[in-house]
Amino acid sequence: MRLRREIALFAVGGVIGLLIDASVVQMLVSIEGWNPYLARIVSFLLAASFTWWWSRRHTFATRSSGRSAHAEWLHWMGLMSLGAVVNYGVYAVLLLAFAWLHRWPAVAAAAGSAVAAVLNFCMARGVLFRHAKTSL
Repeated sequence: MRLRREIALFAVGGVIGLLIDASVVQMLVSIEGWNPYLARIVSFLLAASFTWWWSRRHTFATRSSGRSAHAEWLHWMGLMSLGAVVNYGVYAVLLLAFAWLHRWPAVAAAAGSAVAAVLNFCMARGVLFRHAKTSL
């Protein structure tokens, strides 16, 4: 039952993270005129930072990384780099394959996020938040 709850909460955090990611990339490209590849790096960093916070407070609240918040965030970002490579790879391939997505990069960002979500959950649960919290 706990696994289902963690998957559901991870999905909620992921959807919010996706909204952050897609909104920021879309605004940077449409309003500020940024290159969609550079804009995606900024949007991803913001979204990944939010999903770390969400996972720490909600998804894996009964688990511990055994690290300080700063060290845990750094470890999270390091672990999520594999998911980020997959995520960004899908994003870039879609932008290369479909020119119209340069005007709508949020669509490509959503596809990349969906593909990487399973990998990210497994890394977060199996590596960073693998220990149950202990009571003192």
